[in-house]
Amino acid sequence: MRTRLSAKLLNALAALIAATVPLGLETPAIATAEPAAVISRQRNEKKVFTDSEIVDGFFKTAFGAEYHLAGRVDRIRKYELPVRVYADGRADRKSQIARVVTDIAKRIQHLNIAMSDSSDDANVLVKLVRDRDLYRTITTFYGADRASEIRESLDPQCLSGFRKNDAYEIEHSDVILTVDNGDFIFLDCAYEELLQSLGPINDTSTVPWTMFNDNVQMGFFDVYDQYLLNILYDPRIKAGMTVQEVKLVLPAVLVDVRSWVGKVNGLAE
Repeated sequence: MRTRLSAKLLNALAALIAATVPLGLETPAIATAEPAAVISRQRNEKKVFTDSEIVDGFFKTAFGAEYHLAGRVDRIRKYELPVRVYADGRADRKSQIARVVTDIAKRIQHLNIAMSDSSDDANVLVKLVRDRDLYRTITTFYGADRASEIRESLDPQCLSGFRKNDAYEIEHSDVILTVDNGDFIFLDCAYEELLQSLGPINDTSTVPWTMFNDNVQMGFFDVYDQYLLNILYDPRIKAGMTVQEVKLVLPAVLVDVRSWVGKVNGLAE
């Protein structure tokens, strides 16, 4: 998770089971330009990785959870149904969320994800709140006791969580993003929280190329994390799989994932 202490936005809050309450906010002018910090990071992005580097990051993020309330975390968790995202809040930030979702859809081959016009038709609900309203929103979602625990142990700026069934299939995700910390911070948080709401919920400080590391800021969907999410959403990787079960199919999956990520990013063979 992203914390204030690291001057970054929060990664996912794992496997939280919560109700969703829409929150309306004011609507300022729409921002569309990519922040200079994003452009700079894209220009200097590392794009070449060994198989072992990719596999190591996948196992460290797809299994486990930095913070969880209930249930096992030693299984693959993912959506097995189409993902529909609804954003509630400022118009400019909603526009940016739509762009993020479109980009994610373009770069994950076997994930059916798109925006929804209605919260009733969505299984990912994004709440866009002012920083000063964050803990009031967290309390609304998770109750006073859990909100206090989250604040004391994590001190987040943004967070996400999902609800899964007994087969470890994600059924619903909630994402809370603060809107008033600048475009780069917002995009950095939006990509990370939306991607982690799809399953790779565990933060790690031992993988230097992933946005699921509190010491790494991206603001875009980087090549390394495209490898991780494309592995997760390959049809051969099933919700509920153990580490050993994943290891049996991963070599063949990785070949196809490398081909796809290379193609969509224009990488040399």
